[in-house]
Order: sequence, then structure tokens, then C-alpha cells
Amino acid sequence: MSDLDLALVGNCNIGALIDGAGRIVWCCLPRLDGDPVFCSLLNNDGEGDKGFWDVELFDFASAEQAYRRNSAVVITTLHDEHGGCIEITDFAPRFKQFGRVFRPMTLFRHIKPRSGAPRIRIRTRPTYDYGAHSPETTRGSNHIRYVMPDFALRMTTDGPVTYILEEVPFVLDRPITMVLGPDESLTGPVDATGREFHERTDQYWREWCRYLHLPLEWQEAVIRAAITLKLCSFEESGAIVAALTTSIPEAPDSGRNWDYRLCWLRDSYFVVNALNALGVTRTMEGYLNYITNIVAMADGGYLQPVFGVALERRLDECQVPSLAGYRGMAPVRVGNDAYRQVQNDGYGSVVLALTQSFFDRRLDRPGDAALFEQLENLGEQAAQRWDQPDAGLWEYRERADVHTYSSVLCWAACDRLTKIARRLELPDRETFWHDRADKIRRGILERAWNEKLESFVATFDGNDVDGSLLLLPRLGFLAGDDPRFLGTIALAEERLRDGMHMHRYATPDDFGMPDTSFNICTFWYIDALAAAGRCEEARDLFENMLARRNPLGLLSEDLDVRTGELWGNFPQTYSMVGLIHAAMRLSRPWEESL
Repeated sequence: MSDLDLALVGNCNIGALIDGAGRIVWCCLPRLDGDPVFCSLLNNDGEGDKGFWDVELFDFASAEQAYRRNSAVVITTLHDEHGGCIEITDFAPRFKQFGRVFRPMTLFRHIKPRSGAPRIRIRTRPTYDYGAHSPETTRGSNHIRYVMPDFALRMTTDGPVTYILEEVPFVLDRPITMVLGPDESLTGPVDATGREFHERTDQYWREWCRYLHLPLEWQEAVIRAAITLKLCSFEESGAIVAALTTSIPEAPDSGRNWDYRLCWLRDSYFVVNALNALGVTRTMEGYLNYITNIVAMADGGYLQPVFGVALERRLDECQVPSLAGYRGMAPVRVGNDAYRQVQNDGYGSVVLALTQSFFDRRLDRPGDAALFEQLENLGEQAAQRWDQPDAGLWEYRERADVHTYSSVLCWAACDRLTKIARRLELPDRETFWHDRADKIRRGILERAWNEKLESFVATFDGNDVDGSLLLLPRLGFLAGDDPRFLGTIALAEERLRDGMHMHRYATPDDFGMPDTSFNICTFWYIDALAAAGRCEEARDLFENMLARRNPLGLLSEDLDVRTGELWGNFPQTYSMVGLIHAAMRLSRPWEESL
């Protein structure tokens, strides 16, 4: 049965998900949002006859799987009932070469015997058109070609080509290497290339981790979260996808199946903010290039909430009948009609994501007057839209309200423009944006505060709360010990808390009442408790969330509070961001140990 106990390998161009037995069950090509050539995660409960790449060990007994320390290289060890053992090493090459980062559309698998006489069968069964068709195959002396209408893949190997092509079982008596990528010849021997690329990729990630500004505690969890966020960036354009999958249901048979292989302005801000906190600024610089193009396309400054990784604006949503769905839970959707929605928080999300570029002297291209002028166009939209209805960050499809979170993000856009203008020594613009931020803030305090409930509420003049209200201190709108925020925490606990987890809201939406907790909301609650001085409670909840990660340290979007099972698209950047923020806030200071 399919589950989300999956490892992720990737290189900021492609990504692949590997189950605990070493089967690649999901991989989109030629980029993160492409056609899933390996798609069994969403087909026939993962047990179908195509859409995967595995190494089947006969008389299988057990398996272990782990990442190499501080790396995106994963090792799966399989044991048989007779003492035989094999080790599978998976990675996507990423390292510096010729003055740039080398990140080809390529996966490497290295299989070696560890003990006994293990008997294996290699099954490589890619598909195209979302699992609808299998490619034609041709073979050479040391390669197999998988020919599809739009492109061809080539597997080059020093293993027995006939056995691999015809899926013949054989005894693994020596290491073999398989390289799956573009239909191009390797320039060197397969085994030597595999060793070199493995070493250089592993070294790249370990070097990358050396420069992270880590908290004293929970370093392993934060490192894994940081690498995962990095792997969810599409480096060619600077886009950041919300997750690498589509249509993993938010809850069983809920119909809440969405395509998250897209770049939401809101999610991207949170990723950039978390990586900035760890000292990873190049993702922000890449996103700056991406968002500059978005702003240049903006009609009168209007921003849709989500774009494709190559700046696509039309993301028309459709259902794919060729895939049965995760555990048979259809539909499988491609595209996302949320792009059509009005979501007024996007202006603040962009300004917040780029504010640090005006203050951080480490950057090659710090923010300047020209960028400020572009951001002012977004600020004008925020100043006009702060009290207008929208679909909100929860992307309601059948209703619109004035959502407090959207309004606070509009305030944040104007507030940060004030600070940027001060930095650039533009006093007239500083006054201009200060006045607008002040007006919006007064309006929010008047209409989003419910005196009877002694709490902020999710919509203007409303009576409900949602998880986004727990972000008010992090966004700089209120202090964590402000009595109004303490009242908001109390009402959120009363209405949204479920055991040690939080729901995003407690009212019906387009699909009824949500069944699962929303992982980022649990992290926002942890953050809010810490801001309010309730750090021991927050630490307990954080440790519980760490225990809910899968065996590889990854999280999806949602969690079944009763079973502890992960649901929703995977790995979810929101959730990994929440882990980083909570660890950074709750960790004991380094000074205590030095």
C-alpha cells in the first residue's frame, strides 16, 4: 500500500521520491512540474505494472533507509531471508563545474552486494502522458533508450543490459551503476562517472550545510528541512514549488486533491524567509530574478496568487483519468484554478520576501531604487485592496470575504516599503508609505478585532478564527505578549486545537469540515506560544511534531490526529518551514554550551 514514508533526491531541476524498499515511485521530467515518468505513487495503490523503477530482492526480509549525513544522497539497504544483503545508493547530480552549478536531468542508482548471494530483478518502467502510455524501447551495447513523443530517456549501465531490459532475475555478484537521463552518451566509464558524481554531489551538500546558521538544538532536523526546501526550488528560473507532488489527498476520500507543483507567492515568501534565517541567501537571489519577471508582467500591478515555474500564467486545472489516484482516491488533478482567484495577500508576500535584499550587504545584487520602484507598484495595490473581499490564503472556491490575514499582509507591504524607503534615504516615500501602513493598521484593529470574543477573527466583522491569526507577531503586527494576541491564542486553542495539533479552521468549506490537522498551523501555534512566553508548552508540542515526521525526517501538508499518518502533498514546503522557524525560536542559545 502506498504511503508517504518516502525519501527525496533531487538537484533543483528534478526530484524523485523513493519508498522504503528502494522503489522510485514519483519523478517528473524534464523538470519539477513535468510529466511524471514514474507515477506509481498515484496509480493502482502503488502496485501497478508500470510507472516505477525498482530493484526487487528475492526472498526479501527487511529494509533500512537513510540519508548520508548532511546530504541529499539516500542509501537503501535490503536484506533477504538467507543472509544476503544489497545496498542501493540514489542521487541526482549537483555540484559546481565550469563556474556554475551542474544539475542535469539525471538520476544515478548504484547497486552493490553487501553479503551472501543476493538474487535481484531490476524493473525500469517509465510512462508518459501521466501514466497513460509506455514508451518504446531500443537497446545498445550498454544502454537502453525509452522513446516518448516529446523526448527520450537513456539508461546507461555497466550491468547486464538484457537482464535489465527483459527483467530477468540474476545473482548480484558485483556492483553495478545505472544512469537514467537525457538521450546522450556518457563521456566516461559508467562506474567511474558514478563514483565521481556521487563524491562530488555528496561533497556539495556537505559543504552547503557547513554554512547554515543552525540553532544549538535539533540541528539534524533543521538540516534535513533546509535541504528539502532547497530541493523544492527550480533553480533555472528561481521559482519555488509548494510541493513535488499533485493530488495526494488532504484526508482520505476527501476530494481535496490539488496540484502543488507550482509557485505560490505566499508559500515562496515563507521558504525564502526560513532559508534567509539559516543564512541561505542565494535562494532569495534566485527568487528575486523570478519575481522581477512576475512584476514586469503584472497588469497595473495586479498579481495572481500562483504561477508556473517558468512564469506560466494560465494554469488551467483538469483531471487525469489515466491515474487512479493515491490509494485509488481520485481525482488526480493537473494545474490549479487558484490562479484565477483574487488573493490579496500576494502583494505583501512579495515585498516581505524581498525586503532583506535591501539590507543584506552579502548579496551580489542588493535591492536598489529600481527594485523599490517596482515594489511600490505592489504597495499601491495593497493600499487599494486591504479591505476588499478575496478567496483568502485557504483559497475558498465558493465564497469571498475580507480576510484578516490578507489585510495584514497588505499592511506588511506598506510597512516594509516604509523601512526600505528609510534605508534608501527617501524621506518623502517613507512618509507616504508610513501613512498608508498606519491607515491600514487602524482599519484592521477596528474591524478584525471582536470585542465580545476578546480575539481577532478570521474575517472582518466575523466570529470565526483561523490558524493564520497566530502569525500576527511574526509578521510584526502585534507583540507576542499583547493582551489582544493572548486572547486570540485562547480562542484558537478552544476552537482549533485537537490534541497536540491544530486545524486551520473549524467551519465547513467547499468540501465540508476538514478532517486532518494542518501541519503548518501546528507550527504557527508553537511559534505563537513561544512569542507569548509559553516556551515549555511550545517545546513539548515541537518534539511531538518532530516525532510525526516520516523516517527520513520529512513532512507532508496534513496529519491524521488519530492515527498519526501523513496526508497531503509531499514534501510540503510550508511544513518544513514551520519546523525551521520553531527550532530557531525555541532552541537554547549557543552561549549555554560554549
